[in-house]
Amino acid sequence: MGNALDTNGKPYNRSLLVILLLVGTFCTVLNQTILTTAFPTLMKTFDVTTSTVQWLTTGFLLVNGIMIPISAWLLTTFSSKWLYISAMSTFLIGTITCWSAVNFPMLLTGRLIQAVGVGVSMPLLQTMMLTIFPANKRGTAMGLAGIVIGLAPAIGPTLSGWVIDNWTWRDLFGMIIPIVAIVILASFWIMRSVLETHKSPLDVLSAILSTIGFGSMLYGFSSVGDDGWGSLTVLSTLIIGFVFVGLFVWRQLVMDDPFLNFRVYKSKEFTIAAILSSVVNMAMVGVEMVIPLYLQMVKGMSAFHSGLTLLAGALMMGIMSPITGRAFDRFGAKHLATLGMFLLTIGTLPFVWITQDTSTIYIVVLYAIRMFGIAMVMMPSTTAGMNALPANMISHGTAVNNTQRQVASSVGTAILVSVLTNVTKNSMPAKHVLTTNPLSYAKGAIDATLSGYHAAFGIAIGFSVVALFVAFFLKGSNHSVHLADEDTQQGGAA
Repeated sequence: MGNALDTNGKPYNRSLLVILLLVGTFCTVLNQTILTTAFPTLMKTFDVTTSTVQWLTTGFLLVNGIMIPISAWLLTTFSSKWLYISAMSTFLIGTITCWSAVNFPMLLTGRLIQAVGVGVSMPLLQTMMLTIFPANKRGTAMGLAGIVIGLAPAIGPTLSGWVIDNWTWRDLFGMIIPIVAIVILASFWIMRSVLETHKSPLDVLSAILSTIGFGSMLYGFSSVGDDGWGSLTVLSTLIIGFVFVGLFVWRQLVMDDPFLNFRVYKSKEFTIAAILSSVVNMAMVGVEMVIPLYLQMVKGMSAFHSGLTLLAGALMMGIMSPITGRAFDRFGAKHLATLGMFLLTIGTLPFVWITQDTSTIYIVVLYAIRMFGIAMVMMPSTTAGMNALPANMISHGTAVNNTQRQVASSVGTAILVSVLTNVTKNSMPAKHVLTTNPLSYAKGAIDATLSGYHAAFGIAIGFSVVALFVAFFLKGSNHSVHLADEDTQQGGAA
């Protein structure tokens, strides 16, 4: 990973630039889930309800999802050095706002400002990693990016529980401030402009259609857990979302210089890889939410211990991402993705029969197997899709892929939570049993709750089987042969 040249033809240290990118983006992506186990504390501190406090995550993911499509335009218009410094500075302002919050609106404002920074820094990381490495090394590069994108959100709940138990909720933000400040300062010397840019005016109508469309769609899906599919709010926001996203896509296809280029879907390999990574994300994020609920509601664990149960799986993802990245460079995506999807399916299957007495170690091992499988699929399939695109389309491919994955995560979570809720509700014993036979009612309630979890995990298996089927359509090679020359030249220029 020696010296390379930036867009101005000046040499820079690629290793230092990669470390800076990874550390900075790790801090930003960690914030997606860092408040999960802090909700009870924040509800007590600010005297707010569960549905209100939930906005600290829902609002964050909403703004993050809205920013990702806009990132494609930002990446092709502004210098990557100043864009990274701006994104990290925005994130730092948001983090300081959260740390010093005196009321709930101030805390929520800080979270939304943070999300603007994350919505730019995450696509920037992936695009830069794909650009500064030649095609035959991209698997390794994206494996390193996978540590950030996969591990950071996964350790968030555990870290959050530990900090809350030992310090205060403000320390969740306080501990990140000095690291991000150092990253910003170091960026002035280490970060370089490595992405080719061209001045293109912001198409305001595209930005409005994208914001309303993806914002409404993500809001609709995230409301399903509380309101159900029949809710007027859910149905109206989903319809508005789909209509505006449809108008946004149509506008992009008729523009000469589109805001977000959906022509990336003309590449069959990119489309297959994008579908695969989206379905895998649905299987991962949905179950990541359902397992802690099971551990806390059925097994009576604390938030911290339920987060700790998932830590082995999170670490598995972090360890395996760089290894699967190197394996991709040697063997391509197809074999990795097929084996990974098989492991994910096998690791999810036993959850359909879990009971109140299922051992915690059993859950830890199964979850680790699932995350092992996900690590074999997530970044290799993304890299295979990006390798199928020409260099000038990579920023658009990254934004399209990330947007699709964000929407898929919301859809997956909405489906699993609504199935869990509806099956539990429909299986509950009749209310009069509570007075005539309380013990029988208690047992019936536990059985009903378990039926809900079994149904939710059944749906997760369905996601896994679909993705396993899709994996067979990936190509066997890693495309490094036909892209190597083009990328070697670009690596020299990048």
